[in-house]
Amino acid sequence: MIKNIKFIIIILFSLFIFFIFLKGLEKPNNYLPEKTSSKIETNLSAKKLYDQKEVLLGELINNNNFSIINIWASWCLPCRDEHVYLLNLKKTNSINVIGINYKDKKSNAVEFLKDFGNPYSEVLTDPDGTKSIELGAFGIPETYLVNNKNKEIIKKYIGPLNDVKFKEILKIIKNEKN
Repeated sequence: MIKNIKFIIIILFSLFIFFIFLKGLEKPNNYLPEKTSSKIETNLSAKKLYDQKEVLLGELINNNNFSIINIWASWCLPCRDEHVYLLNLKKTNSINVIGINYKDKKSNAVEFLKDFGNPYSEVLTDPDGTKSIELGAFGIPETYLVNNKNKEIIKKYIGPLNDVKFKEILKIIKNEKN
């Protein structure tokens, strides 16, 4: 009799656990970048890399029609791969390129920009990674294309920029201007 009761309890408990997992499968688990806010957080404040002055991100994205916000680090190998694309975007003169240095030492970031060139109009620091998370970043490198007029994120690129993404950015800018 006791064996039967134990067996029934085990079966009921197993069924209970099974239905909990089954119910969990019905929940959407879409944590995709497309689900992030379409507006950029303009009240985000961070220190500048070179002079350590506190600045609001909104103050930096008012210069041109478009801004690129690039989250990078000197220790990030994909960031080195995409750096040439950022330098080329800077040359277009129609894009304001802002860098956010993620969990990096100041000396390493300065050395990186000295060695590879500085595509950024301004570099902000994010020593603990919280500023990048507030923007909606999942990791680095990440790049946001922002329309400065309405402060909306036009496109978010996860991972390093490449030929395809670079051409897409130029196409978007050309189409948005017209």
